[in-house]
Amino acid sequence: MLAIGGVLVLLTLVTVSVANGEMPLPPADALKGLIGLGDPGTVLVVQEFRAPRMVAAVVAGTGLAVAGALLQRLFRNPLASPDVMGVTGGASFGAVAMLAMGASQALIPLAALGGGLFAAVLLGVFGWRAGVSVTRLVLVGLAVQAGLTAAVNFMVVSFPTELAGSALQWTTGSVYGRTWTEVWAAGGAVVVALAVAFTLHRRLAVLDLGDDSAGALGLNTNTARLQVLVTAVVLASLGAALTGPVAFVALAVPHIVRFLAGPPTAGTLALSGLAGAVLLLASDLVAQYLLPVSGLPVGVVTATLGAPWLLALMIRQSSSVNRSVR
Repeated sequence: MLAIGGVLVLLTLVTVSVANGEMPLPPADALKGLIGLGDPGTVLVVQEFRAPRMVAAVVAGTGLAVAGALLQRLFRNPLASPDVMGVTGGASFGAVAMLAMGASQALIPLAALGGGLFAAVLLGVFGWRAGVSVTRLVLVGLAVQAGLTAAVNFMVVSFPTELAGSALQWTTGSVYGRTWTEVWAAGGAVVVALAVAFTLHRRLAVLDLGDDSAGALGLNTNTARLQVLVTAVVLASLGAALTGPVAFVALAVPHIVRFLAGPPTAGTLALSGLAGAVLLLASDLVAQYLLPVSGLPVGVVTATLGAPWLLALMIRQSSSVNRSVR
């Protein structure tokens, strides 16, 4: 029922996205234009200007939400998410560095992936000292995210004027101006990474039993954790390649899905992807049409929602730790 409801909401948002803009279109005509039917002018407007932005939001939201669900389940901590642990900051850093070199837009997803993996390496180097502590990983991740964001801001202000505008989305997160080249490059890789994530579900289920039980069942726990971690980093990096460092989606969506659908399963993982697509596309529509200031990037909306959510989670986490110490 939740999946059916989510699909209906997503279809409604897709219709609103392709039908509205500087030249409003009847919803039926916009949907026809989306599949290449109807007036040639309508087809051009929908397919070349509106559809890439809409698809980018759906793909990025799906990738970020599934990445967040994987990380939170892997580390068994509600604060574990790509934007908190520095992955999206690394992806933005890689993408901006590629722009600085004047590379093709098709290479941006690859650069973002490299940046996300770089952030994961930094997290491992500084966070795994004296054993694995989830609290330490989160704190180190916040430091890595802040450092890489500062590096991105420095590069943006150092760019020539003609490059600064295209690089600005990597400071807040935006789906404005996406092209089919970027969408196909990142979207195809996200589909592959999602398939890998679902094949790893059984290993995650075994890891949930604890290391001793998982080892007794023949699972190499270190290898399984590394596989899940790399898959989550890839998904988050590719999502950030389309949007920049969008906050809140990867952090909050898994919590919402767990509240609505219960314990994690393959079905709830798929539902997380659907909810992430709905949330990011809805946030983009809010940024475009419902805010009094026009032209705001979607990252402003998600960050406004995400900041109090993160604060509430940290307070709740701190309270639970204090109770356990007592």
